[in-house]
Amino acid sequence: MKKFLAIMMALTMAFGVAACSSPAEEKTDAPAAETKKTFTVGFDAAFPPYGYLDEATGEYVGFDLSLAQEVCDRKGWELKKQPIDWDAKDMELSSGTIDCIWNGFTINGREDKYTWSDPYVDNTQVYVVAEDAGIAAVADLAGKVVLVQTDSSALHALEGMPEVTDTFGELTQVAEYNTAFMSLEAGAADAVAMDIAVAKYQIESRGGGYVILDEFISSEQYGVGFLLGNDALKDEVETVLYEMVEDGTFAAIAEEWGVSDLVCLGK
Repeated sequence: MKKFLAIMMALTMAFGVAACSSPAEEKTDAPAAETKKTFTVGFDAAFPPYGYLDEATGEYVGFDLSLAQEVCDRKGWELKKQPIDWDAKDMELSSGTIDCIWNGFTINGREDKYTWSDPYVDNTQVYVVAEDAGIAAVADLAGKVVLVQTDSSALHALEGMPEVTDTFGELTQVAEYNTAFMSLEAGAADAVAMDIAVAKYQIESRGGGYVILDEFISSEQYGVGFLLGNDALKDEVETVLYEMVEDGTFAAIAEEWGVSDLVCLGK
């Protein structure tokens, strides 16, 4: 009888241990779920058609974001669209908050500050004025108020053109172009210096009323900017971009966003 009771107690203890064990303990050698890579793109959320907030949908959209999404789809990555303060873009990149700056980002003059993809857009900086302002040439901006975005390519170009800017009544920096056009519409400014694709988008979205002067400020090229030395990630993204050029996807996305006449990758 004592032997029988001892056996029963041992069995009871064994079942109790089994019942208390968790699924994780039972399957300690099961493989962990594969983590999907997140690709975080930093962009100015008020820079259409390259990247901006679509107020109708509440989504961030644009030419550059569509390109980034296609790259992620092909790589099996998850795209994170990260709007940033343009003045803080270097801090965001160096801290690892973002993986790249992809938002109509000018290579010229910054060649040694970032690891760049090949140029994919040829861009021009222009002046936009009200259609009825009586301003037909840059010479007509003498004594006028000209607006430009802070830390923009247009600003950097104008800073190297004192023979032009010294004739302005005032060259004022603004945070983004919606503010600039509000000032232009209210008569508080006479011209806005900006990228031609952004200028065309702003004019079209407002139903006209503005014109682009024939005399441009400067020409430049856009690229995807990565942290200096991050050639591995740059190569991965660039390889997919060239695949998109080869199969026609790049051109289709450019046409969708109205920038077909500006793209230069693979040409």
